[in-house]
Amino acid sequence: MNKLNVYLSNLAVWTAKLHNIHWNVTGCAFVQVHEFTEKLYDETFEQYDAVAEIQKMRNEMPLVKLSDFLANATLKEIDAKDFSVSEALALVESDMKLMSALAKEIRDEAANKDDFQVVALFEGYLEGYAKNLWFLRAMLTK
Repeated sequence: MNKLNVYLSNLAVWTAKLHNIHWNVTGCAFVQVHEFTEKLYDETFEQYDAVAEIQKMRNEMPLVKLSDFLANATLKEIDAKDFSVSEALALVESDMKLMSALAKEIRDEAANKDDFQVVALFEGYLEGYAKNLWFLRAMLTK
């Protein structure tokens, strides 16, 4: 499977997962986590479109079916429930680390192929993950 389609699948699953956390987080930092996850799912949706468009520029067909996203994603869905602030942030951090690692693989493979369009796109994603992982570490510090 094309790693861009895996990344795209993860973005689809993660967008739904972030909405779940966004709606269902509870606790004293509800507002901050609610707003943070909203910012993240807006960013994942922008990536979703950009990754699909870069595939189309390469005459590749991006995945579009939910069943295909679920079959190819390395991120896992979660059930709806109330999430404590620390649980919500830990879930986001875990997924973000996975997404960052996959983005680095894609960036490195693209660099080896002199595909600087993908390199540039994924450099931006890696920068965003690094900043957000810093935010998460700071929020999870007790």
